[in-house]
Amino acid sequence: MHILLLASAFNSLTQRVHAELRDRGHRVAVELALPGGSLPDAVRRHAPRLVVAPMLKSAIPEEVWTAYPCLIVHPGPVGDRGPSSLDWAIHAGFDQWGVTVLQADGEMDAGDVWASVPCRLPDASKSELYRGEIADAALEAVLLAVERFAGGAYVPRKQDATHAGVCSRPYLDQSVRRIDWAEDSTRDVLRKLSAADSQPGVLDTLLGGEWYLHGGHPESELRGRPGELLATRAGAVCRATRDGAVWIPELRPRRLPGQPPTYKLPATSALGDRLPALPEVREATWTDIRYREDGNVGHLSFAFPGGAMSTDQCRRLLDAYREACARPTSVLVLGGERDFFSNGIHLNVIEAAADPAAESWANINAIDDLVEAVLTTTDRLVVSAVAGNAAAGGVLLALAADEVWCRSGAVLNPHYRLMGLYGSEYWTHTLPRRVGAATADRLMGEALPVSSASALRLGLVDRVVDCGPDAFAREVDALAARLASLPATASRITAKKTELDRLESTTPLAGFRERELARMRRTFDDPAAPYHALRRSFVHKERPACTPPHLASAPVA
Repeated sequence: MHILLLASAFNSLTQRVHAELRDRGHRVAVELALPGGSLPDAVRRHAPRLVVAPMLKSAIPEEVWTAYPCLIVHPGPVGDRGPSSLDWAIHAGFDQWGVTVLQADGEMDAGDVWASVPCRLPDASKSELYRGEIADAALEAVLLAVERFAGGAYVPRKQDATHAGVCSRPYLDQSVRRIDWAEDSTRDVLRKLSAADSQPGVLDTLLGGEWYLHGGHPESELRGRPGELLATRAGAVCRATRDGAVWIPELRPRRLPGQPPTYKLPATSALGDRLPALPEVREATWTDIRYREDGNVGHLSFAFPGGAMSTDQCRRLLDAYREACARPTSVLVLGGERDFFSNGIHLNVIEAAADPAAESWANINAIDDLVEAVLTTTDRLVVSAVAGNAAAGGVLLALAADEVWCRSGAVLNPHYRLMGLYGSEYWTHTLPRRVGAATADRLMGEALPVSSASALRLGLVDRVVDCGPDAFAREVDALAARLASLPATASRITAKKTELDRLESTTPLAGFRERELARMRRTFDDPAAPYHALRRSFVHKERPACTPPHLASAPVA
């Protein structure tokens, strides 16, 4: 079918629906609901057979839903209504939830039900759940609804407004999200932070300013006066609660009238000179980089907010990688345990730098150093465990490993051009090596998301692990243990050194890096290069004037 996706943004869920529908042979186009645009005119231009809205913050005009079948993805079970569905579920501590696909009509979230899929809500942040359990359920529900629509015989179930299960929830505003540091328990604080993770954050006062707090992790050892800042670690600050403490990785200043939009930064960077002298603790409950061993397998996991990797984060991960390579293991697993793998360089930190061009250069070199270390590891097999989405340099970091294992729900965006960049991270070596030169050029040029199934078919990944987000780490542990036990593993390790020596004698890795970085340097040093404007628009979340052409077209899958 020709399916049109209506969305407020081409976010993670919209990308996944786009990729998975294309995998199944549908022609899929995207139209963004933008201020000043006419959705009725846009939909008429596309003339779709079906409209699907994976993430739409505004109502579909009556002129559209009366002329075309329109299916809305609501991140809540049947009967749940309102704009803050998942936020309320986490805020209230629910452990079971669901996703409903319903037909658009005159009342928000009240249309006929085409599909509904239940899901668990484990103890995780809203953004993790949205990209994980909610996305899995949403994709299942969308595919079922599309199949039912295509079949032509299914009659969607009407919702009864008087049914006991109907619950209309208001927007979850800051008056409800507010943290009372003197009264709220650590559990309550973490629940409020989790329900506001990524957006909108929890508005709070700290060191004489107003900030949105983003993210939260428990600390079991440090203690202090409720609300007091106790320590720093990896750019995060530790703040005391009534009965414990929490780590807050990111802060965003409250926007004042007449000032430009604000954006998230590592907490210590955001506070800057306001931050008092605090101990940088090494031994504490939370950290963004962890290493553990299980027999002959080392596991180096990392979890950076939003998947972005700043210069400092790249350097710290490189140090941890080198330490892991000093351990007597035959297999090293690199990756997160349930969310983002990596999205490459940290555009927010770059934007906030006194010299964004210089910080861009430092950041790209830092991630290149990390990729080089993986590419030149010859004394063990390295496995990239891609639990969640990856983009740009993050995909290329994964491809530097000997094997790439990807969770079935992950979406890959192995391209740079939408940010006006040529790219580095040795992509001109690793991407063609895996998928061939023609496919590499197509992936870079199309700049469209790739599902895990397509990534496996193309050769981007070596294994797709079909499981939920919470089970991925356990499945990877078992697979890595098996890999370490295989007799062929020793010979594969021996062959790595021979292959690297052959490569260095013909097409040295340094040449790929030099050529890539030469083009990146020209972009960074040119104030008129599109990269700088695109970066600012991305960081400040400026909406485009129109739907990007590469999304609005519907190429045959």
